[in-house]
Amino acid sequence: MQSSKEAIWADPLSLKQAALVAGFTYLLNPVTFAEAYVMPRLISADPAETVKNLTIHPHLFSAAVLSYVVSAIGDVVMAWALYTLLRPVNRALAVLGSLLQLVYAAVWLAAIANLGLIYRFVAVPDYSRHTSAAGLPLQIAELLGAYRSGSGLSLILFGLHLVLTGWLIARSSYLPRWLGWLLFVDGWAWVVDSVSI
Repeated sequence: MQSSKEAIWADPLSLKQAALVAGFTYLLNPVTFAEAYVMPRLISADPAETVKNLTIHPHLFSAAVLSYVVSAIGDVVMAWALYTLLRPVNRALAVLGSLLQLVYAAVWLAAIANLGLIYRFVAVPDYSRHTSAAGLPLQIAELLGAYRSGSGLSLILFGLHLVLTGWLIARSSYLPRWLGWLLFVDGWAWVVDSVSI
């Protein structure tokens, strides 16, 4: 019979269930909508054009911001599922990989807050009343720059998470090795790309 302490720490998910949770969380991730569809249509190299686009389509921009937030929350769920899935391979590295994913999500959420401020500037008239029409594009450009910097930092952490996750998958006896090595290489690509920005 299990003691009460053992019952508290019992696995809530089987390996198969953890794999399904991680897979569905990944497949349902809405970040592609924001990155591939919304942001290229709204964000321009010209700050004045960006303000115009955001003013015309504030709801589309808010949908992109919401997609980012939902994606970051999905990363928390995925960190839990991947920890459960990869713990049998190496518990310490599974914890570290999940912690990197959680810190990545937290840093990214902090960066996303800049996009929330942009939305307030373009969609809430009282919020931008202290900013001149000429100064608004500069303010928006600075907030976009802050988002990109925070997002770039978070992607370094994301890449390191992928490196560990890929290594653990490649070392497991119950997951496809090729997937692990693919994630391992992809993780280093994220790190190198994000550091070079």
